[in-house]
Amino acid sequence: MGDIVRIGRSHLASQGAAALSLRAVARDLGVVSSAVYRYVKSRDELLTLLVVDAYGELGDAVDQAVAAVPADDFAEQFRALGRAVRGWGLREPARYALLFGSPVPGYQAPAERTTGPGTRVVLALVAIAERAWQADSLVLPVGRPEPEGLARDLEAIRGEFGLKAPAAVVSRWVQLWASLFGAVSFEVFGQYGPDTFSRPEELFEGQLQVLVELAGLAPNRS
Repeated sequence: MGDIVRIGRSHLASQGAAALSLRAVARDLGVVSSAVYRYVKSRDELLTLLVVDAYGELGDAVDQAVAAVPADDFAEQFRALGRAVRGWGLREPARYALLFGSPVPGYQAPAERTTGPGTRVVLALVAIAERAWQADSLVLPVGRPEPEGLARDLEAIRGEFGLKAPAAVVSRWVQLWASLFGAVSFEVFGQYGPDTFSRPEELFEGQLQVLVELAGLAPNRS
């Protein structure tokens, strides 16, 4: 199975998700197609294996980056998470595109297999917010009450994950999640153009700082 995923990764990078073929994977493995079908029943099954594999690797990169930051430096934990997402996306653009790019025609990822791996990054992000809130290092957003429907959804999220942080914090950090991945996607997918920024990492650091400020994270004073 490991060799099938490895070759699938290679084909994903060279040909794109829509062109994945189990017959081509079997050819590169040096076996007949029926041998591969004993382990992977269809192209969609192969795509699911690649999705889970990519989410897992991205989640591992994020967890390792956040764990390397002092436990009370929540702003730097956020930055570390963002840098890990960007770094992985730039190293693995085809796999990033499989997760966050255009849907693969005819493929629907099975929620029972992909939701857990696929939510690792946002849960790591919300965990930073929760720890910061409980440490009194997070400023509560000031603004109008959330619309009724959104407020119910936010309360459901708080209940599901046992969060102490109020709904306004959850709302703000979900928006930060979308903004972070928007910034990474712009770079991974070349939306800035090839010659606009000579040092895109400096632009990204500026984007992280804006998001840290929007998050309401107090600077570490230790």
